[in-house]
Amino acid sequence: MNPYWGQDFLGFFAVLFQRLTGKLPLEHLASDEVQLLVLMGVALSTVLLGTFLTLKKMTMMANSLSHTTLLGIVICYLIFLAPGADLNVDTTILFLAALISAFLTTLLTELARDLLKLQEDAAIGLVFTTLFALGIILVTVFTRNSHIGVEVITGNVDALHSEDIFLVWVTASINFVLIALFFRQWVMTAFDEKLSFSLGIPTRTFHYLLMFLTALTLIAAFRAVGVLLVLSFLVGPALIARQWTHRLMPLLILGIGFGLFASIFGVALSRHFLSVYHMPLSTGGLVVTLISILYLASTVLTFRSSRGLIRQ
Repeated sequence: MNPYWGQDFLGFFAVLFQRLTGKLPLEHLASDEVQLLVLMGVALSTVLLGTFLTLKKMTMMANSLSHTTLLGIVICYLIFLAPGADLNVDTTILFLAALISAFLTTLLTELARDLLKLQEDAAIGLVFTTLFALGIILVTVFTRNSHIGVEVITGNVDALHSEDIFLVWVTASINFVLIALFFRQWVMTAFDEKLSFSLGIPTRTFHYLLMFLTALTLIAAFRAVGVLLVLSFLVGPALIARQWTHRLMPLLILGIGFGLFASIFGVALSRHFLSVYHMPLSTGGLVVTLISILYLASTVLTFRSSRGLIRQ
């Protein structure tokens, strides 16, 4: 039986504390704990990338990738699963299918920009709407009697398993290691790409590496928050942190803190509404709502400060 059953907001944290301190048995992870670990991993992974995506003004590209990975996921579903089956396909196959669609998005965007002479935002809008529409058409035509639509678009934390914890935290570890190893290069390319190129930094390589890591993170996160809500995880905490500081390291630390805070309290609120009001609300939706509230609150607090509240 789930130890969090019937608990309100404060009761959730009381049970969590008791289980972490060994006062309650922790033989198996409860569904709430699986949700908590997955969403925390998603927040950590997305903030690490989202900070640099925001600094490089590539949030539109992130938005494009978050939508067009649906096409690869649907293709994977059609090829490897029987009609009407649940979306429980091998992680490697699923990753490869969606990663191909992510790189296809990047390639087509650059071709539209270079060959058709479109502005970058126009090229992104043209490509991602086309590929996303194609994904929607495939969902409508071939999977109308399955659960793929709801799970892929909005996520479904109730369907998470321990395998999702592994996938999300491996992805977060990869992001952390690569950003830590090449931190100077990431910083240089984020703030001045032309100067970085003149200093011998392979800017295009780091651009494609950022797209690769973003695609990897989207795949790891889609079961929990889908291909739509994940955009808030990518840019929300970074935008909140920028209200507080304009220095990079504090920006990363604060962004991760805000992302983890929203994830933890989102799971607790989801359990509270279910236990007290018998309302099964979307946990991912609650987390995104909390991120929006934190952004509005930070905007009010930092309204008269042009440098943020944290000066050091």
